Amino acid sequence: MANYTIAVLPGDGIGPEVVNEAVETLKVISQVFNHNFTLNYGLIGGSAIEAEGTALSGFTLEVCRKSDAVLLGAVGDPRYDKPDNDIRPEDGLLAIRKGLGLFANIRPVKVYQELENNTRFKPEAIRSTDFVFVRELTGGVYFGKPKRRWETTRGRRAVDSMVYSEQEIARIVRVGFELARQRKKQLVSVDKANVLMSSRLWRQVTDEVAREYPDVTLEHLLVDACAMKLVQDPRYFDVVVTENMFGDILTDEASVLAGSLGMLPSASLAAVPGAGLKIFGLYEPVHGSAPTIAGQDIANPIATILTTAMMLRYSFNLEQEASAIETAVQEVLAQGYRTSDIINESGTIVGTSKMGQLVRSKLV
Repeated sequence: MANYTIAVLPGDGIGPEVVNEAVETLKVISQVFNHNFTLNYGLIGGSAIEAEGTALSGFTLEVCRKSDAVLLGAVGDPRYDKPDNDIRPEDGLLAIRKGLGLFANIRPVKVYQELENNTRFKPEAIRSTDFVFVRELTGGVYFGKPKRRWETTRGRRAVDSMVYSEQEIARIVRVGFELARQRKKQLVSVDKANVLMSSRLWRQVTDEVAREYPDVTLEHLLVDACAMKLVQDPRYFDVVVTENMFGDILTDEASVLAGSLGMLPSASLAAVPGAGLKIFGLYEPVHGSAPTIAGQDIANPIATILTTAMMLRYSFNLEQEASAIETAVQEVLAQGYRTSDIINESGTIVGTSKMGQLVRSKLV
């Protein structure tokens, strides 16, 4: 029996609901494949502010550090959305990424055949879309200094700094190359080198790292060109690597291809992945806390369940178990079951807990 310790941070809004379905799925995996998952719960985001006065306590961060992986639901609470708030739920997310050294965000974007008609795209334009975004997560404009706001005689001013070192660029680009090597050996690097100095360094370092991967084809795309290509021909991409802010925006744009944010999993890793490695990571769905539907049993848990599959694959090296979850999701969709965000004329609508139960029924 293999033993694994997981820090579970349900978070805000729909987070506790979808995390519960992921946890129940892990319990089934433990029974079917003879594993033992020890779960240690903690607070983050708005729930942490309310209970502990901070978006991420030192205690919770230490619980995460002592675990093999972290499962997170969602962060965000409208009670703390005022621009002049000193503390916000999202502070916890930035703090945990920095505190755990989670520099590589991996976001797969897959269009399921069963959901081709659930988007505003023609089915033939998105059919078989299956690519991976690799987003740098602990550098760039979100963390660069100086970052401040001040008053002047001419009015208010603010500054954010986009800062990158060659070491930060090289390690995230290596993640992209490693994943490309495991897939179609095609990597697109996204920057804004025609305008930004940080992007010019990004492109230069990427070319240098590319020499270590002669079997992978590298292409550079400006971020605006990439944004257009995502909606014109998403099947063009296989692995895409980019800096923090560009990755944040582009991955949300790409989410519409899958039919719903509720279908997209995500992993944030602390090391470059490689065959057979067990890597510490934080696993969270791409969707937000969706407070307007929290507690109504209508949120789509599939993204969180698929996120759990990524955890099994990257942090525990349990490929068979991860594939079993992904296959179960595919089978449930093929039978026509849908949550409200992905429903179509011919589907059968189910709630959060029922969708989780259906996926688990395919695992036993």
